[in-house]
Amino acid sequence: MDEFMKLAIEEAQKGRAEGGIPIGSVLVKDGKVVAQGHNKRVQENNPILHGEMDCLNNAGRIGSYRNTVIYSTLMPCFMCAGTIVQFKIPKVIVGESQTFSGARAFMESHGVEVIDLNLPECVTMMENFIQEKPELWNEDIMEL
Repeated sequence: MDEFMKLAIEEAQKGRAEGGIPIGSVLVKDGKVVAQGHNKRVQENNPILHGEMDCLNNAGRIGSYRNTVIYSTLMPCFMCAGTIVQFKIPKVIVGESQTFSGARAFMESHGVEVIDLNLPECVTMMENFIQEKPELWNEDIMEL
């Protein structure tokens, strides 16, 4: 596992420790971390502050996103995938898509390269969370 996915996992763990949903994200440009973030929907009472959205918000205005890679511990949802497509981020590396399939086909249909690492650490982290907080998870993915 590379250093950037490790940082994304640390972000996810941070979010869980804060009482939130354990999804973390890291934006990398030219091999350097630009920003990190994690899902803060619960912590900030903000329905759109998913891990990727927090990360991109933390990046601020960086001009072009064409030479970036975004890492996420979980396959992005359609909202986050739409932002990835809109910003023309060419590559997404995810920790897993077993617990949530997300919007992979949507991103790929728009030319985004998606790499799913299927990391046991990420699967276990989400399975444990979903088992412990099913109502919060269902709210996050709009399955109420």
